[in-house]
Amino acid sequence: MEPVTIALDAMGGDDAPQIVVAGANIARRRYPHVNFLLYGDEQQISKLISKQRGLRDYVEIYHTSEQVADDDKPSQVIRSGRNTSMWLSLESVKNGTASGAVSAGNTGALMAMAMIQWKNLPGIDRPAIASFFPTLRGETVMLDLGANISCSARNLVQFAVMGEVYSRTILGIEDPTLGLLNVGTEDTKGNLELQKAADIIRGIDFSGEFVGFVEGDDIPAGAVDVVVTDWFTGNIALKTAEGTAKLINGFVREAFRNSLWAKLGYVFAKHSLDKLRNRSDPRRYNGAMFLGLNGICVKSHGGTDALGFATAIGVAIDMINYGGNQMIAEHIAQLNIGEQSE
Repeated sequence: MEPVTIALDAMGGDDAPQIVVAGANIARRRYPHVNFLLYGDEQQISKLISKQRGLRDYVEIYHTSEQVADDDKPSQVIRSGRNTSMWLSLESVKNGTASGAVSAGNTGALMAMAMIQWKNLPGIDRPAIASFFPTLRGETVMLDLGANISCSARNLVQFAVMGEVYSRTILGIEDPTLGLLNVGTEDTKGNLELQKAADIIRGIDFSGEFVGFVEGDDIPAGAVDVVVTDWFTGNIALKTAEGTAKLINGFVREAFRNSLWAKLGYVFAKHSLDKLRNRSDPRRYNGAMFLGLNGICVKSHGGTDALGFATAIGVAIDMINYGGNQMIAEHIAQLNIGEQSE
């Protein structure tokens, strides 16, 4: 494979720069053709790199003493954050030094900075945040998860095209199925924009299969490969799913601590429980892609560990290797969505 360079906001995240450096080394072993540019406090980063065997030859450090805080407002960092590790990592993609950027920092600031520096892909009105998570059938992509509170039919159609490309690129699904998240599956359900978006999608020809409207319980069932919604609904659905997973894990732990017999039962069930824990491990699904921007940017969960951050790096590498942005731009241009959604 061709060499790939990824820029890392080394100071973004709850446990940065430790998890960023350690995550880069995990990713480096998975993807030997990848190098990293680390933006942040050089003294801290160098000390951590020295403890990661084999990493030194794959990284360059660019020092900055400034970083974006979790509670910084996007408008604030746009005005005064141009020497932060986050801004500089994105800037390296803009000037061609890196092919993509990964950060576990402030989501709003990251999106705002990326939009200012990179602009949108041709034909895309608004970017969308996409991620994937486990279902009974495998994995499902959902978007938008954080960029747009209210969406027009045209926005939703563009999200559908981007999600279909993302599903093929990241999950390797040849002909993904797609649904619009709604309060019911009947054609008459939902607001006017949802109904209009459904009509437009039915009239366009792309490689995926549009199944119509889906409901909340269709998401964990894996009824479709791509779920399209606005940020308000999608973010609530995602956080509810995360909270439910934590609740069930807590119930399971509590059940096996209730008695001596339960503890003995855990010994016999440990292998199956380990498989369950691995299947639902959020670190395996870490890395939300900012789709629709003229650059590759992946947002890692701020509270992840090194393994989770390495997964986020992998999302960026896959989008680069398989030309995800180019595919999105080509599909948008071919489908003439703008003309059909006016």
